[in-house]
Amino acid sequence: MKVYNNINRPDFTPNFIKSLKSDEIFVFGSNLAGAHGGGAARIAVEDFGAIWGQGVGLQGQCYAIPTMQGGVETIKPYVDNFIEFAKQHKELFFYVTRIGCGIAGFRDSEIAPLFAKAINIPNITLPESFVSCIK
Repeated sequence: MKVYNNINRPDFTPNFIKSLKSDEIFVFGSNLAGAHGGGAARIAVEDFGAIWGQGVGLQGQCYAIPTMQGGVETIKPYVDNFIEFAKQHKELFFYVTRIGCGIAGFRDSEIAPLFAKAINIPNITLPESFVSCIK
């Protein structure tokens, strides 16, 4: 467990997130159109305030990173923007899901390196599979 803002947080993003504390954000893979119909995006809409039609950025207790528009190189700028956003919002704690590794069809080994700069940011937790690929 890691402690952030005096609250115990898991070392890795849980496989299933059913609830969030008021300062926690669910980071999910989206599409640019914000059609959150399946996978983690659907959970984001149903449980954490994702906005239909908004495919990028903070919404409710979620942060959308588009993953359906092309190859890994098209995802990287959105991941970089997310990491900068998290650095600027230390009052929030971000649970990054296995973005791009479900409906978008990428492997952890393809997406995880995009998050290498996030590995030591204290208010970002990554999936264990991503951390294994990065280290």
